[in-house]
This record gives sequence, structure tokens and C-alpha cells, in this order.
Amino acid sequence: MTDRNQKITALLLPLRARSSLSQRRAARDNPALLAIWDVVAAIPRGAVSTYGAVARAAGLPGRARQAGYALRLAPEQLNLPWHRVVSAGGRIAFAKSSAHHREQARRLRAEGVLVRDGRVARSAIIDLEEL
Repeated sequence: MTDRNQKITALLLPLRARSSLSQRRAARDNPALLAIWDVVAAIPRGAVSTYGAVARAAGLPGRARQAGYALRLAPEQLNLPWHRVVSAGGRIAFAKSSAHHREQARRLRAEGVLVRDGRVARSAIIDLEEL
């Protein structure tokens, strides 16, 4: 278990997040979620990755949806850079009219990532195998 994973686990113990008790217990005891959170936490500022690449880097190839699920369950106390994860092709996954879409685009732009028509610049997408 990495140091970051140990910190994540420690934060989950007293968790009072928006999720139900069963979801909190499942997250605390689920090594896949911990691995995904660890990978997302390692994405550097100004860079972006895809849900699929995050899943592969966490040792879960083919589980892009699980990466999205893990981010949705992540407690706010972890301060994960969720906005650095996008859909395949660099597209923001949220509906264009949603507050989440606007917030993700705002956060990415604040880090210097070019966002145009709901897509990030290809040059911002990194290969997580290098991390």
C-alpha cells in the first residue's frame, strides 16, 4: 500500500460524506476504489487523463465506468483533482448545460488547459503509464 493509499484509508475511517453508510463501508474496504483514487491524485496540475486510462493505471483495464463511480463516491476531504479526468477523446462527460460541466471547464482553464466546445486540447492528455 502506498503512502497516499494509507492517507486515503485514514481519511475514510471517520467519513461523514454524502454517501450512504453502506457506500462508505464499501469504499473503505474496496482496494479498486483506493487504487483509482491514488491514480487520480497523481495526475499533475495542467494535465488531463481519461476514465479508461485511470482504470488501466489502477490495474483495472476495461473499467472506465468504475473510475467514474469511484470519483463520484470520493469523499470531499480527499480533495481529489476530479476535474482532470475526462471521457475518451478528451470530452467533458457532464452535460454541457450542467453546473458540473461549467465547473470542470473552469477548473481546467484555471490550470492552463485549453477547453473548447467541451473538449480539452489533445496536448493536455497524458499517458498515465509514465507516472
